[in-house]
Amino acid sequence: MTTSLEDGVMMKAEGLAKSFVLHNQGGVRLDVFSGLDLQVSRGECLILAGPSGAGKSSLLRSLYANYKPQAGSVLVRHDDTVVDLCSAEPYEILEVRRRTLGYVSQFLRVIPRVPTIDLVVEPLTVRGVDPAEARERAGTLLARLRIPEALWGLPPATFSGGEQQRVNIAMTFVQDYPILLLDEPTASLDLENRRTVTDLIDEARQRGAAIVGIFHDAEVRAAVGTRSYDLTERKAA
Repeated sequence: MTTSLEDGVMMKAEGLAKSFVLHNQGGVRLDVFSGLDLQVSRGECLILAGPSGAGKSSLLRSLYANYKPQAGSVLVRHDDTVVDLCSAEPYEILEVRRRTLGYVSQFLRVIPRVPTIDLVVEPLTVRGVDPAEARERAGTLLARLRIPEALWGLPPATFSGGEQQRVNIAMTFVQDYPILLLDEPTASLDLENRRTVTDLIDEARQRGAAIVGIFHDAEVRAAVGTRSYDLTERKAA
């Protein structure tokens, strides 16, 4: 396995293998992918392709270190170092997530009863951004994502699915992560909001972010993707 990254490469997975053991079904082992290699560089948006069940979301979670692969490495360029998320200590993974690796999941998971504006501000204040500036940036992004200002002081638990997804997106795009992992970020959105999120993704790529994403919408894939990676060709035997 390599322990360094070529110039411009921000994330590289090598020899990645992931399986699940179904303990409630007699210990059946489900192999998701094996021997998987991929990399993404600055300014790229790599589209994960394949039918439902191909392992796209499992791969994204493995790249984010939510899932621990059985084999392989996930190298991430973090400041002036390279971190292997498959062998890193928990505090190292948290630090990479705080400053380098952003992730938009399909579902909003937040602390209950925290106002929406505070949820979006929090990633900035953790990094030491001035509170007034952080609040201004958060408000600007929420307005762009068409979250009414009347809702900013409310927790998002009672919001519609589309509103919750836009809050989810705002919590990640409020800061300029060098690497972004996106799991169907536009799935719950109407046409106008899909176009706004497409613009945000393209702007992130234009500033040099390396992006890996799953997009069910062909129009969004065509608008943001620079190349495709088909998991059906990397399925475990």
